[in-house]
Order: sequence, then C-alpha cells, then structure tokens
Amino acid sequence: MSGFDTGRLYSAQVLAGSASSRAPDAPAQTEANLFDFVQRFRHGNDYIYRDRLRANLLAKQNVLDVAVEHIALWNQQLAQQLNDRPGDVLPLFEAAVKRAARNILHPISTDGQRPEGPDCQVTLRSSANLFSMRDLHADNVAQLVRIPGIVVSASTLSSRATHLSVMCRDCRSTKSLPIVAGFGGFTLPRYCDAEKVNGQQCSTDPFVILHEKCRFVDSQTVKLQEAPDMVPVGELPRHMLLSIDRTLTGRVVPGSRIIATGVYSTFSSTKGKAGSGRGNAVALRQPYLKVVGLEIDAEGAGGRGMARMFSARDEEEFARLARTPDLYEKLATSIAPSIYGNLDIKKAVACLLFGGSKKVLPDGMRLRGDINVLLLGDPGTAKSQLLKFVEKASPIAVYTSGKGSSAAGLTASVQRDAQSREFYLEGGAMVLADGGVVCIDEFDKMRDEDRVAIHEAMEQQTISIAKAGITTILNSRTSVLAAANPVFGRYDEMKSPGENIDFQTTILSRFDMIFIVKDEHDEARDRAIAKHVMNIHMNRQDDQSQQQAAVGEIDIDLMKRYVAYAKSRCAPRLSPEASEKLSSHFVALRKQVAQVERDNDERSSIPITVRQLEAIIRMSESVAKMTLSPTVREEHVDEAMRLFRYSTMDAVQAGSVEGMTRGELQEEVQKLEREIRRRVPIGWTVSQGRLRQEFVEAQGFTQHALERTLFILEKREVIKFGNQRKLVTRTGV
Repeated sequence: MSGFDTGRLYSAQVLAGSASSRAPDAPAQTEANLFDFVQRFRHGNDYIYRDRLRANLLAKQNVLDVAVEHIALWNQQLAQQLNDRPGDVLPLFEAAVKRAARNILHPISTDGQRPEGPDCQVTLRSSANLFSMRDLHADNVAQLVRIPGIVVSASTLSSRATHLSVMCRDCRSTKSLPIVAGFGGFTLPRYCDAEKVNGQQCSTDPFVILHEKCRFVDSQTVKLQEAPDMVPVGELPRHMLLSIDRTLTGRVVPGSRIIATGVYSTFSSTKGKAGSGRGNAVALRQPYLKVVGLEIDAEGAGGRGMARMFSARDEEEFARLARTPDLYEKLATSIAPSIYGNLDIKKAVACLLFGGSKKVLPDGMRLRGDINVLLLGDPGTAKSQLLKFVEKASPIAVYTSGKGSSAAGLTASVQRDAQSREFYLEGGAMVLADGGVVCIDEFDKMRDEDRVAIHEAMEQQTISIAKAGITTILNSRTSVLAAANPVFGRYDEMKSPGENIDFQTTILSRFDMIFIVKDEHDEARDRAIAKHVMNIHMNRQDDQSQQQAAVGEIDIDLMKRYVAYAKSRCAPRLSPEASEKLSSHFVALRKQVAQVERDNDERSSIPITVRQLEAIIRMSESVAKMTLSPTVREEHVDEAMRLFRYSTMDAVQAGSVEGMTRGELQEEVQKLEREIRRRVPIGWTVSQGRLRQEFVEAQGFTQHALERTLFILEKREVIKFGNQRKLVTRTGV
C-alpha cells in the first residue's frame, strides 16, 4: 500500500455507473482514451507526445502538435470521431492534454492539493486529401477539412474572450459563461437564474460584463484565396475566411502559400440588412474555417526564405543531374519544347528561372539577384506561349496581361475590413509571386501610370505604400518576364529602335535582357517550322527525334524541383579572373554604344548603364548556378556576354545599315523624296524598276534609301502600289 503514502486523493466508483457514461463515445470515455493516447503512444522506444509536451512546457509553450495518423493507429474509432465531430472532440482533447500537463508539472503534491495544469492548445497535422474550396459543400459543415491556398490578407491580432464573466445588476451574483471560438456572435442571457433573496425577482436583461475577470486569447482573421493554378478558366478565384487563435496567430503574411487544417463551420453574417430579406433569414449562414493546424510552404514569402526540405534521394538525383554534360543546353531545349528554334531566348529564360545571387552589403544595401527579360517582337512568334510555359515551370508564378492589370492589382490595394472598419493591405500579383516569376503579357498595352508602379518592384524589389494612413513596405522579390509588340504592331526595319519601342528609358534600363524577336522570311527556316508545327498538330509518334523534341529531355516536374533546389542551396560568387573579364568587357560595350550614338547623331533609346553590368554579373551567376557551381568561372562569363550581345546590344544597333550612319540615310531619303515628287506628277503611274534604274543606277542613290522613301511616301498616302508592288501611282500631294 506504499502508493497511498504520498497523500494523493484516490476515488473509487461506489455506485455502478450508468451505461451511458461507459459508452465508448461518451465524453468522459473519449477524454480518457485521449489522455491514454498522449501518455502511452510510442514510436519505437520513444513516447512521442509525452516527451514533446514536456519539452514544450519547459520552453513555456503550451501547445501540442498531434499527427492525425497517429491517433488512427492508436484507436481507429477515436480518429473517426475526431474527423466527424471535431467541434466536440477537440475541447476534450485539450482537457486531456491539460491533465497530462498537470501530471508533468506537478507529479507529487504534499498537501493533497495539486495546482491546475495550464491551458494547452492542440494543433493537428494531417496528410489527408486536400479539399479545393469549390469541393466544400453543406455536407462538410462541422467536419475536419484540409484546404490549400494563398494568404491574401491577414488582420492585426485582437483579443477574443473564451470565458465571459457577467454580473447581475440587481442581486450582484456573478457567473462565467464559456464562448465558442469563431466568428459567431454571443448573446447574453435575458434572465438571472440565481437564488432569489426575499423572493425578489431580478429585472430583464440584468447582466453587465466584468471585463477584467474574463479570460482572453489572441485571435486573427485571415483571408485565403485559391491558388491561381486551381482556378478553372473563366472563373473568379474563391476566398475563404479563416479564424486563427492562440499559438497559430501571427505566422502568416500576405503572399504565404499555406495548407490550413480546420473545422468547416458557419456563422450568421450581419451584412444582410433587416429590410433586404437576408437579415431575417436565420438559417442562411456564411461558411468559414476554424483553423486547428497550419502548414506553411517554406519557399514562399511566408517561409521567409527558409530552405525547403529535400530528401537525401532528391539531393542525390540533383547532384547527378548537375554533373550531366551539356546540362545548360539540355535545360534550354527543355523549355517550351513545342516551340521551334529561338534557342538563345530559351537560354535567357532558363537563366531567369534560376536567377543570380542576391547580396546584402555591409551598409544594409541590397542588390537583387532576380533577372528581368523583355521579349519585344512581331505577332505570331510564340511569345505568350513561352510566358505560359514559364508560369508552369516556375515553383511560384503569376501570369497577368497588361491590359487587364491596374497598378493596384500588380502591387497592393488598401481594403476596409467589414467588421472592424479598419484598413488593411491586400497584396497584388507582384506580392503573391514573391520568390518566383511574374509573367506580364501585352506589356505595351499597359497605361503609363500603371507601368510606373512596377519600377520600384523591378529594381529595389519592394513595394512602398502610402495610402489611407497606411505607410508600409512589402517585399516583391520577383523576376519579371514581359512580352510586348512594337509600336506599329510589327517591327519596322526602317525605323530606329527608339521609334519601334515605345517605352521610356527608365523601364528599359531595368530589364537585364531585351530580345527583339523578328518574324524573318527565310524559306529553309519556314519549311522547318511548318514541318515542326505539322508534327505537333498530328501528334506524330513515328519520328523519334521529333517526339523527343516535343517532350524535352528534362520534364517539367523535375525542372521545377531542380530550380527550387538550386535557388535555395546555391549562391555562386565571381572568381577574380571572371571579374577582370567583366569589367574590361563593360568598358568596351560603353565605347561601342558611344560610337553608335555618334554615328546616328542621337541618344540610344536602350541605355547601357551600370545596371547592365550588374545584369551580366547576374547572368553569369545563374549560368554557374545551373550546374550548382560555387564560383563563376570565365566560361560562364563568356556565355553571359554572348547572350547579352545577342539580345540587348543587338537591339541597340538594330536599324543602322551597314556602311552608312542613320544621319546620312535620313539626308539621302529627303533628297530622293523631292526627286520622286518632281519625277512623278499626280495621277501618273510608273514602274518601280524604272525608278530604280533612274535613281539607283543613274544617280548613285542606294537601293535601301529608295525602298525607305517609297515606304514613307506610301504611309503618307502620297503614292499607291499596284500590280504586286511593281507599279507606283502618285495619288496625293
């Protein structure tokens, strides 16, 4: 009997308990089962939950994280109850954990009285199937569900009462009323039921709340939006309100990708006014999720750049991939394999996916590591298809079109909370894609004031907001991949890049690479493209090389994981030889641009500034990162320079004719224009061959100048071509 010496209180049931209290699903029995589970569940030789609870209590964290699968292993019926009636079982679970905590903190008490255990929160982890917001129906109400999504806005923390302490005005009796968590309101009782003194009846609605005696917990409201890739075409993304309390609060920010486990509940909304018919409909209720567990995806903004978890097998696979010969070429050909050619553009897009290394200088200044690319070119060159592919291949991506995007939609908007009437921020596309890529199609169709809104996001990688009394800075560490058409719809060879590209120098200098994609007329290339397109449309499997070409060597899923791995684990640095090569190369580039500007007698619309030097550094880093190399070597720099020459430098020099400057060409065109007006009176027709003979062969004008002059005159409606452009008719003045 030595066990009784410790002075504990023991109780034994004297009367035979009623059958109901011994039923397997009775609350007392359920609580006892859960207490057993916490105390005795073990994995191997470890009592997981007992040890975890002890560690948390020592760290002053009153919380226990439980895996639902473990409960199912322990007692299948208990797990079923938790799934079907979480609202009833969770309070019992917390009571059981409170009892276990009391046993841990106060195992023995000398005076027979043991202090109460602390209130503990139980959070659940589950690997159950994910529900889409569209799949939640009325049958799921009050059940445990798991929903993925992106946090659009998170409210500030507020205090919510769990027990209200109320006092009757008349008889001064006090009572404590428990309050259910969530958005549901609470109504005070109308009548006092305390024992009456002198038979005096208390008046109706006698209760006042004693705020200092109530028990409060932290609470937060979060708005969750469906992930963009789960929204069916033509539908608006759905939203859901989440109610988060105690230790789960303050863990998410707008832009976090999360999976929320919780109880699907309803509350009656106060939005419907009494006269509108909605307010009177007591049975119409609005759904929300009472969160009991959060999983935060580590790569997004919510993960704060923490490394994503990769298994040892994954790491081996990636190391093997990094050692593949010609990996750079293979990655480039695996990007949008169904699009023919454009290999250099695909290489640039591969660089954009991997990105350079971001740096924080000793004075706190940040240098971005993300690469921005602009594709400018003729319609029908598969620019949008490339953007769509990047949206699929990047771990985090948002696709948007220029015409349908406003400045607030791209950056952030200030909304007003319906309940608390406070302002809060709602992140736009650039915030949601933090840590990924924003694909902006139809970039030239955006209004200028909207385009200015992304200047800061592209270079400083932050979005500063000062609206409605809110001044704050949001992160937008994103790469921008933009596609645009030139001013006249097609690229006009006769005009300078400045006349073709209608963007300001400020935005152009923020792009690391600018590609001018022209629709060249070349018979051999046209044949190859036609054959490629035919094979894709006929879904032909017989030709092995064609089949290989349409699939790509590295599939999208592997590429996505490899990109995430390289971004989180690898940050190459420049070697001394590479940096020497880069600096001399930059000086040569500036000299070349100065020469082009001198020749054409005008400033280049595409600037080559220090930003472009940083761009080449970032490109070199990302070429090195593809093979997980820790340093940038000379061959990486050579490839980055070659890409830069092919893209931006090509665009700077576009439109200048070999052997003559643009100023000389302009002069010649003006002379020719006067001559042609003199030579062909209004209403007359002359063949183009005759004009060529007279001006080019006889007077020594260049063929290029004649073509340009005729092109300009046709635009001004001075002449008209006929008979397949062989005849020229003067129609106007």
